Amino acid sequence: MTAALPLRQSMAWVHGWLGLLAGWLLFAMFLTGTASYFRPEITQWMQPEIRASTVSPAQAAQGAMTYLQRIGAGDDVQWFLYLPDARSAVTRVFEQRSPTSTAPPRPAELTLDPRSGEPVRARETRGGEHFYRFHFQLQLPYPWGRWLAGLCAMVMLSAIVSGVITHKRIFADFFTLRWNKGQRSWLDAHNVSAVLALPYHAMITYTGLITLVAMYMPWPAMVNYKTPLDYGAVAFGIPTERAATGIAAPLLPIEPMIEKAEAVLGAPATRVVVRHPNDRAATVTVYRHASVSINARLPSVTYSGSTGQMLERSGGTGPALMTAGVMLGLHVASYAGTGLRWAYCLLGLTGAAMVGTGLLLWTTKRRRPGAAPFPGLTLVERLNIAVIAGLPFGMAAYLLANRVIPADAAGRADGEVAAMFWAWGAVAVMQLARSPRRAWIEGFAIGAIAFAAIPVINAVTTARGLPASLRGDDPVFAGFDLTMLAIATVLGMAAWRVAHLRPAAPVRRPARGVVHA
Repeated sequence: MTAALPLRQSMAWVHGWLGLLAGWLLFAMFLTGTASYFRPEITQWMQPEIRASTVSPAQAAQGAMTYLQRIGAGDDVQWFLYLPDARSAVTRVFEQRSPTSTAPPRPAELTLDPRSGEPVRARETRGGEHFYRFHFQLQLPYPWGRWLAGLCAMVMLSAIVSGVITHKRIFADFFTLRWNKGQRSWLDAHNVSAVLALPYHAMITYTGLITLVAMYMPWPAMVNYKTPLDYGAVAFGIPTERAATGIAAPLLPIEPMIEKAEAVLGAPATRVVVRHPNDRAATVTVYRHASVSINARLPSVTYSGSTGQMLERSGGTGPALMTAGVMLGLHVASYAGTGLRWAYCLLGLTGAAMVGTGLLLWTTKRRRPGAAPFPGLTLVERLNIAVIAGLPFGMAAYLLANRVIPADAAGRADGEVAAMFWAWGAVAVMQLARSPRRAWIEGFAIGAIAFAAIPVINAVTTARGLPASLRGDDPVFAGFDLTMLAIATVLGMAAWRVAHLRPAAPVRRPARGVVHA
């Protein structure tokens, strides 16, 4: 009977295998989640026809309501208005119609000019929302993508805890980074990227789990509340549901209601929900902007649409609800200014680096000079290339497709998403015909070329290229193009580094106090 493994060695086994099994999905989640910190700016760049406006939220809402009153169906149930702010240049409107509606179909989403309230002529795109949705839905149907993302987050949290137990020299590892040492260099890179942002990694993983905990563990809500609406009213501040009366009554102007709500909430409005428009029971709910508080559970004020009387003020203030709101705010960084969002972005990249170097360390440790790789090693190595080198190229292809696909083409938003996965898949398949070393070099190189091409294609196809943006005080477009060039430089350096990397002698023993699976 064999003796039980010591705790540190057991945790090393858990850390290594958990990281391997979920590593590729975690890398994709980290990379796309990091990009989503700037999803409004990505969406702006992907709709170059739209220019920012200085209209107030109340004025934008009134213009949108005027338009909806003119074209809205008589059996509309709800109107959702997402108002412009410093990061979003348009008013986005969603209509919810009665299931029995016989009105001619219209697009589910309308993009309106904040000043005039009229539709803007802009290319159809999912913008930065695609990266945001992918990072926790993985392009799978609801709820399977969220369940898989949640499982990966649980694995990540376990890997963080086991990694901390495994590394006896965790603080010394923070200052140790040796180059050209083969396995030891990858171990150092993995340790540094993990320890450098350890509080962030733990926070972002735990808060990601908490934001969807009601889906993973619905039983407490099912036991304590009769309907999902009852739970939502308490947990998310959903206003009391009021049934339509069937008696027509015109909506009062919405601009004064929003101005009063902003005074009550002490912050600009970000969203308006109109229920049962033009009915005597119509309500107008105004939600506070998320930028003024780390608590992302937005408080709201609800008015009667026909009388203008304030009906209720929602927003949980209990310890549990405030904690849940803060957890969500920490995860999505809706409260963060530009500088803090960049800090989130850089820390998110360290998360991708941590996962990527861990995957590379697994293969490096098991490769023996002069020996043929065993099938499992070959599989992991090829999957590493497909994900670590292929996903960035796919993300670049998504952005390039936005400029290459004709602006008025039907179904172009789906075409952009398809371009990302076709490009990613092409790298995954084509690298099988190359040696691993050549596949790494070429994968990083084509990614660098693709990202460098983005500012060029933007300048050729729009009037908002980098030179024009720098001259015309267009910070979003200038910052976006400069970021693309920076990413291209990093990928180009990675390709050069792999091309000039000399094989190192194998490590005979792990670093003192460090045990890896």
